[in-house]
Amino acid sequence: MSKIYSIKAIKVLSVLLGILFSTVANSTLVSFNVDAKSNSSSGSGVGLNTGLSFNNGDVITGSVDANDLWSAGALPRWSNADGLVTDLFATGTDDSGEAAGTKIGQLWPDWTQHGLSLPYGSLVGEINNSFFFLGTNFNLNAPDSGTLFLYYWDENSFDNTGSITVSIENGVSAVPAPSIVWLLGSGLIGLIGMRMKAAKLSENHT
Repeated sequence: MSKIYSIKAIKVLSVLLGILFSTVANSTLVSFNVDAKSNSSSGSGVGLNTGLSFNNGDVITGSVDANDLWSAGALPRWSNADGLVTDLFATGTDDSGEAAGTKIGQLWPDWTQHGLSLPYGSLVGEINNSFFFLGTNFNLNAPDSGTLFLYYWDENSFDNTGSITVSIENGVSAVPAPSIVWLLGSGLIGLIGMRMKAAKLSENHT
């Protein structure tokens, strides 16, 4: 009898664990190619539609390689997704195509639009007309509910060049839902109860 109860308990617990870990592992990384010209926040640019929907307060997490560069035009206007915030020099193998040591980027005054002041060349997100800074690494709460669009922050787009690859986490949070935790806890309690009952039955037959 003890063996039967143990087998049943293990099966129940296995199912609960399967549900829990399938929830945790359901998060995926999705990549998007954002173009400095066609996805400019001004001029003829249009935001890149990621197709990812968020509710107000949902966490948006992602990143861009710091060496992935795009440009607002003539030198020195190359930057990564953080924008034109510091001097940047060509390595000879970077996206600018310039000779090593050439100054390709520098600090520029912020550009203001949509009620937001940010460095030129910044990676910016937008949900339901709410714009927000993303940069090379981001982990923030969605300011509104809707679809996420991505932009290159600039005042015009005619001379922009280059693009960057943005990776965004999409899916269920790595934190299990309270209902899943409750089920797992119930399963563990049930397992303990079955083992105690089996032990008691075993004692009564001896």
